[in-house]
Amino acid sequence: MSTLAITHTPDELAAGAPSDESAFSELARRYRRGLQAHCYRMLGSYEESEDLTQETLLRAWRSRESFQGRSSFRTWLYRIATNRCLSALEQSGRSIPVDGPELDSILAQRESLLATSDDGPDVQVVGRETIEVAFLVAVRYLPPRQRAVLFLRDVLGWSAKETAELLETSVAAVNSALLRARATLRDQLRSRGVATA
Repeated sequence: MSTLAITHTPDELAAGAPSDESAFSELARRYRRGLQAHCYRMLGSYEESEDLTQETLLRAWRSRESFQGRSSFRTWLYRIATNRCLSALEQSGRSIPVDGPELDSILAQRESLLATSDDGPDVQVVGRETIEVAFLVAVRYLPPRQRAVLFLRDVLGWSAKETAELLETSVAAVNSALLRARATLRDQLRSRGVATA
């Protein structure tokens, strides 16, 4: 028997991660597409985003007892996903691919990824705008941590405090990284003839 009714909203689950597998699976299903879109933005690879999303959910299930409810269940999942993406980027030492067949694959698969996102229509519109080709090209110039700060703050709408906690750094460092990331993006987009505000 489930220890958590499926009718609970994600916000009601901030007090703890469900220990029952079916309840956990239901929550994971609610966040899976949003997590995969986040991993995709970070990595620029549809296949890797699928793998990292699965790994995120597996890690969350295995460490569910350590979830202490200091944040929402959603925030906890995004923390795991972001850290896994940062590790993958730092280990590989590569940037987001932007040329050739891999870029064609990114463009072909981005719409299916966003079309089934579990976020509301406003977030889907922002998501579509942030995964435009020019943006993907510009993002490759950002170091992994600046990339994470940019996506957490400007795409997911996290506060500087939440972002700092996730990345285990200071609010000042997050704000500085965000300013540098925005400046780099602005320069890269302008160099490609994309108007910026």
